[in-house]
Amino acid sequence: MLSKITRLRKNRQFEYSPRYYDGQGKGNPYKIEPKFDQFRSTLHKQRGLKNKINNAFEDAKRKGDRNLKLRIIVIFAVLLFLALYILDFDLSIFFTE
Repeated sequence: MLSKITRLRKNRQFEYSPRYYDGQGKGNPYKIEPKFDQFRSTLHKQRGLKNKINNAFEDAKRKGDRNLKLRIIVIFAVLLFLALYILDFDLSIFFTE
């Protein structure tokens, strides 16, 4: 009678499959990768100063959005004039009369 209380039972087994695992064996289903890793040019490159400089030059050669530079300049100018207006900056010091 004491053996029924102290005896360890065998663990139950359940068939568990993760919710988003397709079963095709495409890697680890629990591995979380950032969404844009495949588009990053600096990911999985060799380290070192020379490689970092070469990667920076390659990134600078790529053409991005054509309107990006214009948009940044306009935003910067608006913020600059807004800051000058708030500070009540007088532009007459640059003009001689």
